[in-house]
Amino acid sequence: MNNPVIKGKMLSQWLEEYPLLKNMIQTEEVFWTNPKYAPLEEAMKRISLTEKDVLDAAKRLERFAPYITKVYPETAKNHGIIESPLVPIRNMKRELEQLYRQEILGEMLLKCDSHLAISGSIKARGGIYEVLKHAEALAMQHGLLSEEDDYSIIDSERFKQVYSQYAIAVGSTGNLGLSIGIMSAQLGFQVFVHMSADAKQWKKDLLREKGVTVIEYSSDYSRAVEEGRKQAEKDPKMYFIDDENSKHLFLGYAVAAYRLKKQLDDMKIVIDEEHPLFVYLPCGVGGGPGGVTFGLKLLFGDHVHCFFVEPTHSPCMLLGLMTGLHDRVAVQDFGIDNRTEADGLAVGRPSGFVGKTLEQLISGVYTVSDKQLYALLTKMKETENILLEPSALAGVIGPTNLFRFESGQQFVLKNGLQDKMKQATHIAWATGGSMVPKEVMIEYVQKGKEILKNNF
Repeated sequence: MNNPVIKGKMLSQWLEEYPLLKNMIQTEEVFWTNPKYAPLEEAMKRISLTEKDVLDAAKRLERFAPYITKVYPETAKNHGIIESPLVPIRNMKRELEQLYRQEILGEMLLKCDSHLAISGSIKARGGIYEVLKHAEALAMQHGLLSEEDDYSIIDSERFKQVYSQYAIAVGSTGNLGLSIGIMSAQLGFQVFVHMSADAKQWKKDLLREKGVTVIEYSSDYSRAVEEGRKQAEKDPKMYFIDDENSKHLFLGYAVAAYRLKKQLDDMKIVIDEEHPLFVYLPCGVGGGPGGVTFGLKLLFGDHVHCFFVEPTHSPCMLLGLMTGLHDRVAVQDFGIDNRTEADGLAVGRPSGFVGKTLEQLISGVYTVSDKQLYALLTKMKETENILLEPSALAGVIGPTNLFRFESGQQFVLKNGLQDKMKQATHIAWATGGSMVPKEVMIEYVQKGKEILKNNF
């Protein structure tokens, strides 16, 4: 039998130490619970970021609200705050119970970041936040802006002239590039988006329409990021947004938790010891789900349990957390091809920053096949009339998996949650979809119908 050496150990040793690896290598769906999961108080001792950092990010977004309202009138109803609805999906919940013959205890909601203004995905949080933070710093450096100003003044030739002397670069599988490209171009920056092979054509076309320079690669996400970083290193006026390591992206995402708490309060949904919250977050490199998890943990402590979700062909965060190697290991090291229709999640190597920061705060990770994503996409359209892109369905099967996988049941027992599940709230985080062109979405729905017809 072929027994290669991987990261200093024989494959057989890896498999003995981490039996789940066998299933992962065979690209089967798995549900892993984190043995390092710890109470918030203990986990925070190892984390340098604080609630103060998240609140600082929230205040910055509020300062920019007048500008956002001015240049994106569709945000006026939210007074320039880019936020998404939180909606019950009871029809979909019933559909899941029938499809998988598995009862789901508790209420099920969808957090529709798929419908965020400006760029239609969760990346409108972190991506846009980091661009705005950089724009604010430059404007202050040039003596054009102070925190007391009405930030709508940024929408002027004076500011655009300054920003046009600077550039912003990013590496992306799609949605991050979209959010950063759209916002940076609006402000007047020169923008370079390095796109991996997985990026959908319509996303590249839309960026070019906005005046963004899109550089395409035939390889995966890691190469796109590496090339973006190299480009920025050569130009002192170019700012590189580093999806793998950025604290600013992370904090932009973390603000979402504070907005979510208000939505839950408005819906009279209580989260406490007797009413646990479970959140299922699609994961690429880890920044988006990582930031949201951090914010939720700060607010709800040990009463919230966050699970990351990855495609069966790209389980990079799971591999990094499980082995403790984080960004020192990639799925390709184990012969997993990192090819998935879930373009935003097509990442082979996880963020070391996120993995190490949240090592004790992530409850677990499960994987989902592309077939499941398409089937769920069609069912979401049929039951709730909500249109999502494939990767955004990854969280929707979370409550089902929590109850149907033995490791999920063990998690519930180990954390003393078995008697509280009827009062639980489950939130699937829908990460993108509203900007998908109509003809592409019709293809997605049709594909899901075919899969369902063949008893996926």
